Amino acid sequence: MSTTGLTQSQIDIREGVQKICAQFPDEYWAEKDSKGEYAGDLHPELAKAGYIGICMPQEYGGADLGISEAAIMMATIAESGAGIAGCQTVHANVYATIPLLKFCTRSQQARFLPPLISGEERTCFGVTEPDSGLDTLRLSTRAERVGAVYRVSGQKIWITNAQASSRMVLLARTSPLDSQAQSDSKSSSKGLTLLYADIARGKREGSVEVRPIEKMGGRSVDANQVFFDNFEVPVSDRVGDEGDGFKIILHGMKYVPSLPSSYHIHPLTQIQNSAERILLSAESLGLGYAALKRASSYASTRVVFGRPIGQNQGIQHPLARSWCELEAARALVLGVARRFDELVGVTSSSSSPSVQTKRKPTKEELIELGASCNAAKYVAAEAAFRACEQAVMTLGGMGYAKEYHVERYLRESFVPRIAPVSREMILNFIGQKVLGCTYYRIS
Repeated sequence: MSTTGLTQSQIDIREGVQKICAQFPDEYWAEKDSKGEYAGDLHPELAKAGYIGICMPQEYGGADLGISEAAIMMATIAESGAGIAGCQTVHANVYATIPLLKFCTRSQQARFLPPLISGEERTCFGVTEPDSGLDTLRLSTRAERVGAVYRVSGQKIWITNAQASSRMVLLARTSPLDSQAQSDSKSSSKGLTLLYADIARGKREGSVEVRPIEKMGGRSVDANQVFFDNFEVPVSDRVGDEGDGFKIILHGMKYVPSLPSSYHIHPLTQIQNSAERILLSAESLGLGYAALKRASSYASTRVVFGRPIGQNQGIQHPLARSWCELEAARALVLGVARRFDELVGVTSSSSSPSVQTKRKPTKEELIELGASCNAAKYVAAEAAFRACEQAVMTLGGMGYAKEYHVERYLRESFVPRIAPVSREMILNFIGQKVLGCTYYRIS
């Protein structure tokens, strides 16, 4: 991936991360994927060099940079051959910690952030449930307050890194979802509370059970079902006020495209997809460029009928088209990341070179930012998928062989097309909220 348009500090970040990733070549990730072993070696190396705290405050050991710099880091990791799986061992420690930066008290931050930044602890993100999916307002995991603790019971699914993590940013219901609340989005959202849960203790005690999900790709990082049985979380580990959990996760986390238009969200939370979308978009770019590099190299050296197959336009043109698509996606992703840093920032005092504006953003600007984050995720994911698919087709039979790695890239390229929200839901959101297309409900 080109460094055109990057600041010198961003180029330095890219070069620093490349040096670390060079310790973990394609063969490392392929072996971990083949054996289904957790690839946990990259995270401590990044933490040692200070990259895990890239968006966190300097007073706690972080770099206090922006999402633009974090995106460069994630794209570089993916492009190294680590792919989406390698990024998944790291990225929750960037996007899932935004609620801690924005809504925790100073004393909580002093407890929570230094262990994350140093790599002593890892965190995961616990929102999705089997029966609610994107309909976050209907999640059912309960957190009942009993004195100075919440007792959590329920189930989460597709929780990446839950086996390796000691903490979880956990969204749970603190008031029942009764019939009235189900018909009132405001009421149902006020029943959700965010906790920063010590799941390592729960796993030791037996009140938290983590069961791995066997997957098509990304087998070097765990995805899990997580079961809670009267798991106790101190009230002192609550993030923000009780009942504000849904509002908090919307700030820089997941946006629920199916949210009724009648439900009012404070303008600050209309960032919608923001940090998570931007990081996943950047990871998609890195994966796509990695696939394109391998395909181009093979096309230049594979000789059939006396000449390299890359001299044939039937091989050449699809690869050139993929490069164009990736470059267009790159421009969009980097532009959206800069806009995020200008309007919002990750920390209130971010020293990112991208941060120019300190004024409070307007509601319209935040809505536009949310749409752009969705668009970046869509475009980058599709460009990456087509690059990976074309890499397999360029290599032909060898593209189907594990030793050339592109089949692994292709398997992982489905992740950003599906998670954390599908491309179809993104198109629904843009069609309805940006283009103003409406539909008739048939009664």
